[in-house]
Amino acid sequence: MESKLPVPPEATNFSTVAFLFASPLGLALTWLFLINLITFLVFGFDKLKAKWKVNHESTRRVPEKTLFLLSAMGGSLGALLGMKVFRHKTLHKTFRFGIPAILFLQVLVIGGLWVYFHSNW
Repeated sequence: MESKLPVPPEATNFSTVAFLFASPLGLALTWLFLINLITFLVFGFDKLKAKWKVNHESTRRVPEKTLFLLSAMGGSLGALLGMKVFRHKTLHKTFRFGIPAILFLQVLVIGGLWVYFHSNW
């Protein structure tokens, strides 16, 4: 059976791995995917612990500064999704306005870097 791909599958797999781990853009995209996934899961874990704490007072929660730190490290989209999906920290003004502000600043910085490196000045 003949493959309909323009390149052999082995070359496609290698080039994908090489892009993700050898190029700066690939590393940045890999980092953003992982940190957003981790942040999303931590928001879900903290919501689970919040529900558990109702009946078990000694349960320790994830500190809010940890949630903000994960967001500031690039996981702001995962934090927003975690807030929406798990309905967690949505009543806290610091999270309701702080996480979108962090995301806005991150997009602004990335956009500024893109303009800086792609301008013809």
